[in-house]
Amino acid sequence: METSSGSVLYTREGAVATVTLNRPESMNSLDTEAKEGLLGALRAAAADPDVRAVVLTGNGRGFCVGQDLKEHVELIRADDPAPLRTVSEHYNPIVLTIAGMPKPVIAAVNGMAAGAGASFAFAADFRIAGAGAKFLMAFAKIGLSVDSGATWTLPRLIGHAKAVMLMLLAQPVDAAAALELGLVNEVVPDEELQSRAAALAAALAAGPTLAYAAIKAALAFSASHDLAASLANEGQHMASTGQSEDHKAAVQAFVDKSPPTFHGR
Repeated sequence: METSSGSVLYTREGAVATVTLNRPESMNSLDTEAKEGLLGALRAAAADPDVRAVVLTGNGRGFCVGQDLKEHVELIRADDPAPLRTVSEHYNPIVLTIAGMPKPVIAAVNGMAAGAGASFAFAADFRIAGAGAKFLMAFAKIGLSVDSGATWTLPRLIGHAKAVMLMLLAQPVDAAAALELGLVNEVVPDEELQSRAAALAAALAAGPTLAYAAIKAALAFSASHDLAASLANEGQHMASTGQSEDHKAAVQAFVDKSPPTFHGR
């Protein structure tokens, strides 16, 4: 299965959907068409019950360098209010869709991930970086605050002090440093990036999708609630996943001393 909006490619192979930003001439900067196409593709992946894992990546030399500043400048010069709305209309829904996806999301980071592009990767569940990847919180360089959820995701990934350093100094972080900081789960040779992301996605897609969704939801809940509320929330998720076909099949497989087969229900 393959669809395209021009700026965004959407493919599905088995239970794995791949969403590819496709503006390589601009290192996948985000104009309005790309933002709308990305949001649509991510929502399609989230809603498709046949999709059980998602890979987000970029075509060409860059993962995504954030906002298309050429379009941004033109709109500002024309006194168009669109740049002031894009955070609420585009970036926030994109990040919420990535983070709230009821299935695992893998960011396969090729080349530069800057601004909102880096934030999208931070919102994913896994980040695999090519050896040539770089991350840049570039907002301060153009006199802006931070958007796309980085103030929420980045401190949780690497801690408050390191998040402040990356955001205020706005210096690029290469793949090796990103691994040391905890920004990425692993670094692989650039030529192996897509195959490694596809392999991880296939493994996750064969797993207990409902349990993955419940774990993601429980983690998000506990980030803003106290222990007592988090325990109660965990209990609700345990009750629901305990009734799933996947759990019953896994328990039987344990008794039978055979590997479980999960169907995501």
